[in-house]
Amino acid sequence: MIRPGNRLNLLENGTDYFPALLRAIDGARHEVHLESYIFRADATGLAVARSLMRAAQRGVVVRVLLDGFGARDLPEQLRFEMRNAGVEVVFFRPELGRLSFPLRRHRHRLRRMHRKLALVDARLAFVGGINIVDDLDEGRLAQPRRDFAVAVEGPLVADIHASAYRLWRRVLWSRLGLRRGEDVWLKPIAEPVGEQHAEFVVRDSLGGRRAIEKSYLGAIRHARLEIFIANAYFLPGLRFRRALVAAAQRGVRVVLIMQGYTDHPLYRAASRALYRHFLENGVEIFEYNATELHAKAAVVDARWATVGSSNIDPLSLLLAREANVVVHDRRFAMKLQASLEDVMRKGGHRIHRMAWRRIPWYSRAASWLAYGFVRGLMGLAGFARGWDRGQRR
Repeated sequence: MIRPGNRLNLLENGTDYFPALLRAIDGARHEVHLESYIFRADATGLAVARSLMRAAQRGVVVRVLLDGFGARDLPEQLRFEMRNAGVEVVFFRPELGRLSFPLRRHRHRLRRMHRKLALVDARLAFVGGINIVDDLDEGRLAQPRRDFAVAVEGPLVADIHASAYRLWRRVLWSRLGLRRGEDVWLKPIAEPVGEQHAEFVVRDSLGGRRAIEKSYLGAIRHARLEIFIANAYFLPGLRFRRALVAAAQRGVRVVLIMQGYTDHPLYRAASRALYRHFLENGVEIFEYNATELHAKAAVVDARWATVGSSNIDPLSLLLAREANVVVHDRRFAMKLQASLEDVMRKGGHRIHRMAWRRIPWYSRAASWLAYGFVRGLMGLAGFARGWDRGQRR
C-alpha cells in the first residue's frame, strides 16, 4: 500500500549508511531491531555490535535477526558478548551452515533471510541492500562497494515495523520458544512528517511471493521515457525479459547496470548469456568494474524508484525473504538516477552490440554453460519449472 506523508533520505554506500545507523542506535531510548543477511566481525561490524550492546546496557530492547547461512561465520565469542550485554541474537534457519546434495531433499536450505533493515524506536527505519560488513572488505577492495539504502520516517515505518514483528515472531515460534522482549514491541509513530509517497514491498513465503517482481513489472510496462536498473545478480525470467524488450521496442531507453568486478564469477557469466538478446533488441548494458556493485535499485521515468535487498534472479524473486522500498516521488527518483548515472560514468563500461557479436565462440559457450549450470541447480531444487511458469502468467 502506498503511504503518503513520509520523509525519505537516500543513503549511498556504507560511508552514508553506517554513520546514520550508529547515530540512530546510540540515540535509541526504547527499541532497536536489526535484520541482516551478513554480519561480519570486521571494523564496521564490531562498531555496530558495540553500539547495539551499549543500547542494551542502558535498557533499550535490542533484537538482532541474522541469516543462519549468510552470518554463519559470526564468531561465537562476539555472539556471547552481545547476548551477555542483553542483545537478543536470533538466527533464521541456524542449522543450515552448508548446502548439500541432493538439493531436492534439502531445497528449504535455499530459503534465506536476505533482508537488510533496521528500526529505531518505531519512528526511524533503514531499508536497503547494505549488509553489516566493511565497505572495503578489510582492504580487499580498492574502492568502496556501491550500494544503497533508504532512511524512512513517517507512516511507512508502521508497515516496516509490522513486517519485522511478524518475521521475528514467526522465527521464534518455529523454534518453540519466546524470548524477552517478544511482547513489548513499541507502537509505531505513524504521523506524517513529510510529503513523499512510498510503499514497503516484501517477498515472503505467504502473501507476498511475487510482490517485488510485480512492482518492477508494473513500472516497466508503464514506462514512457527511461528505465535504469542496477542489480548485482541479474538473471530475470522470461516475463521480465519480455517486459524490458517490449519497453525498448516502444522507444523507452532501457539501461542495465551489471557487475563487472564481482564476487560471484559464475553468476556474472550466467548473466552474460542474456546480453546478446538484450543488445539486439535495443537495451543498453553497462558493466561496472571500479569495485563491487552490490546495488539492487531502479528508476523509471524519474518518478518511480526502488531500493532494497532483492536481486532480479530466481533466488531473490522466488525463495528468499526480501524487502524493498518503492518510492513514488520525483525528487527522490532523480537523486537515485543521478547516482546510477555516476556509477555508469565512473567505472561503467558500455557493452556495444557489434562488439559483443565478435566475442569468441568459446566465451559465449562458457556463458551458456554457466547459465545452464545455474538453471540446473534450480531444477535440482525443484524451482526452475515454477520460475518459467510464473514468468508466463
